[in-house]
Amino acid sequence: MGFFDKILGRFNEKEVKKLYKTVDKIDKLEPEMQKLSDEELRNKTIEFKERLNKGETLDDILPEAFAVVREGAVRSLGMRHYRVQLLGGIAIHQGRISEMKTGEGKTLVATAPVYLNALTGKGVHVVTVNDYLAKRDMQWMSKVYSFLGLTVDCIVHGMDNEERRAAYNADITYGTNNEFGFDYLRDNMVTYKSEMVQRELNFAIVDEVDSILVDEARTPLIISGAGEKSTKLYLDADRFVRTLKADIDYTVDEKEGTVVLTDDEEEGRSAVKKAEDYFKIDNLADPEHIQLSHHINQALKAHTTMERDKDYVVKDGEVVIVDEFTGRLMFGRRFSEGLHQAIEAKEGMRVQRESKTLATITLQNYFRMYNKLSGMTGTAKTEEEEFKHIYNMDVVVVPTNKPIAREDLSDVIYKSKMAKLNAVINTIEERNKIGQPVLVGTISISDSELISKLLKKRGIKHEVLNAKQHEREAEIVAEAGHFGAVTIATNMAGRGTDIKLGGNPEFMAKNEMEKMGYSDYLISMSTSFAPTEDEEIIKARETYNKLHDKYKEHTDKEYEKVFNAGGLYIIGTERHESRRIDNQLRGRSGRQGDPGASQFYISLEDDLMRLFGSERIQGVVDKLGMEEDEPLEARILSKSIEGAQKRVEGRNFSIRKHVLQYDDVMNKQRDVIYKERKSVLEGEDLKGEIMNMLNSVVESAVNSYTAGEQYPEQWNLKGLKENLRNIFLPKDSLEFDNVEKLTIESLNNKIIEIGKNLYEEKENEVGSERMRELERMVMLRVVDTRWMDHIDAMDQLRQGIGLRAYGQEDPVRAYQNEGFSMFEEMIGAIQEETLKYLFNVTTETNTERKQVAIISGTNSPDSNTIGTIRKGQRTGRNELCPCGSGKKYKRCCGSK
Repeated sequence: MGFFDKILGRFNEKEVKKLYKTVDKIDKLEPEMQKLSDEELRNKTIEFKERLNKGETLDDILPEAFAVVREGAVRSLGMRHYRVQLLGGIAIHQGRISEMKTGEGKTLVATAPVYLNALTGKGVHVVTVNDYLAKRDMQWMSKVYSFLGLTVDCIVHGMDNEERRAAYNADITYGTNNEFGFDYLRDNMVTYKSEMVQRELNFAIVDEVDSILVDEARTPLIISGAGEKSTKLYLDADRFVRTLKADIDYTVDEKEGTVVLTDDEEEGRSAVKKAEDYFKIDNLADPEHIQLSHHINQALKAHTTMERDKDYVVKDGEVVIVDEFTGRLMFGRRFSEGLHQAIEAKEGMRVQRESKTLATITLQNYFRMYNKLSGMTGTAKTEEEEFKHIYNMDVVVVPTNKPIAREDLSDVIYKSKMAKLNAVINTIEERNKIGQPVLVGTISISDSELISKLLKKRGIKHEVLNAKQHEREAEIVAEAGHFGAVTIATNMAGRGTDIKLGGNPEFMAKNEMEKMGYSDYLISMSTSFAPTEDEEIIKARETYNKLHDKYKEHTDKEYEKVFNAGGLYIIGTERHESRRIDNQLRGRSGRQGDPGASQFYISLEDDLMRLFGSERIQGVVDKLGMEEDEPLEARILSKSIEGAQKRVEGRNFSIRKHVLQYDDVMNKQRDVIYKERKSVLEGEDLKGEIMNMLNSVVESAVNSYTAGEQYPEQWNLKGLKENLRNIFLPKDSLEFDNVEKLTIESLNNKIIEIGKNLYEEKENEVGSERMRELERMVMLRVVDTRWMDHIDAMDQLRQGIGLRAYGQEDPVRAYQNEGFSMFEEMIGAIQEETLKYLFNVTTETNTERKQVAIISGTNSPDSNTIGTIRKGQRTGRNELCPCGSGKKYKRCCGSK
């Protein structure tokens, strides 16, 4: 054991000793709880809530609340928490990760901290790795919560908004990380508060915390879809702009890089009227035509202010931006707000981005939003640095309930993969002859199928688990402890289900009841001890007890045979790049003091050894002159393998940290936008904010058109008028008797006063109440449209930013700086556009709020709407069509 390992070990021992003091308090309360009637025990929940309302803290009532849960579990489940389970529960309540190695019963452990924290009424989320486990754990443990008077529900894929809202309003909600994360994103896309489903993110307990917060954290959650208008609108806007003439239909300010459509019917110069006739609409300035007006402006800008081979070049069929300062090509960057698409239309190229990202967040940033976050798993200590750095959670290693009797044998190393597999088959055959159950862990499905073929040749009966069918997975794993069983599984195997030596009578009885036609509800209630007068439940319990007794008689005999054969034998066919995954496989054996053994078989052709193994290993093997089928067991090699794993773990941590560094930039921006949206949805009065926007837009325009000139007569007042006229200023409303006496302050004040008076007139015209709703409607539409474009632009920036490293520039710093500039531009554009539409509303303007984009899919593996084509992704002719029809692409959408 290394020096640091010893120090960390001592620290963990101290923490465990501290926690045991609280466990002692809980134990002392047990006799008192046992004396209470069911009704009195249930009333404890009401008492705890009242005490919390009077100022007591969760820590104050923890010993009593945990004692109540323990007694509630005994009465409703027939299960009593071990001391180590209470210890793990306290660590979870403290916002830490509880590592429990050998079947300590994490599902039951969670009930104590879940119950305690649910007493606040703010909600507790229990996060699992798949829908099957979320449903199973909810049905199983809901007996405890219901018995104690709390509500519990579950979020699974395919639920509608009403069902989701009801589930989130329960005291305790089970679900997967994807469902929780996507619901958060969808809630920040709704147009009315009543459409939201989630409450405040209060407390989350993440089961298999290493799998969810580490393994899955490299891929962000993405909701994608198509806007209301397709890319056809870019082409239509481009065709219209080609019919316009300079100076007659639009004016260009080259200095400011702006272009404005003329709107002067008296002088016969009204491109706005031309646009209304061309697109067959009544009023281009109406908020209903926000998108069309935006597309026309961008197409106009593409044709007048964006010059080919100066501002951009066309290279390999793509429009590439030219850096105005350095003249370098900026691969991966795209002009924002639809300008890039407008240039593509201008150049006669295929307009990209029919599908766009509507919302995205990394799992790291989603889970960091909870007021308190904790987790549990059998393997977390090796990733403690990452948990501390990213989530501010440390790991408490909970002692096992009984001493570990499993023997972990040294790794066996072979030169070739085939020699290794032959050795694995020989070992399986040897163990199978004496009836010892064997669990073989593989890294890939192809490896498990290859071993299956080799076993078939030897006539050894076995099961293969491919981790795709979660229900089947639980069934196979539950039977893996039978006498003579051989189970081949990928690393997903065993999640959430115990391997009991001799077999699992509870699982077998429930399985039999399912075949007999009992509903999930009745099967769930059949194992409950809660008093009931329901005849169906009573009958189901009688059936379950009979079946359980029958199977237990059989499994008890089998247990003796398996125990004498040496318990469950684990064979690892390859070292995983993470030590944690290897430990998970080992942890399937030696449950609750059972005997067992584990050993890993390695070849120098394995990916880990080939890519990350040191030359030192190869040198040792060459010196020893190993034969092809000759095994080698040497401590130096095991150390080298562990070193290789540590290097890969460090590399993967860096990748995840890198992803987070980029998303942190977006996260700050996302917070600003989502807070803005929330204030609109909450129905806040936005008039004050609109006036602030007016001040900001006017000051920005005045500063821009007076910059660099000392005297007022040198200011570009004509350009200023033209620019503001395009936003809100009526023609001839800004005149000056004596330009020489103007100051920047007086010019600002004059324009702002005109704007405020115009806004008051507009409000009187449409009515105050209607104006407030129009403000909310316009603000939502403009913010959502611009934010979607911004997400896309930031994504493009990120794709190409890595190349900056070649120019000795830190890509993350460059992303932060440029991302901030782009965000500032977006805020300015939101302010201008919001004012433009609000100053043009009429009594006829529709106040109905609409989503600016239709969700067409997510990147969730469970999504039914997998029709989203992600950036750069193309569907092959013979692949299934992404629309979900089940036909090949060439015979479905591809035929069009």
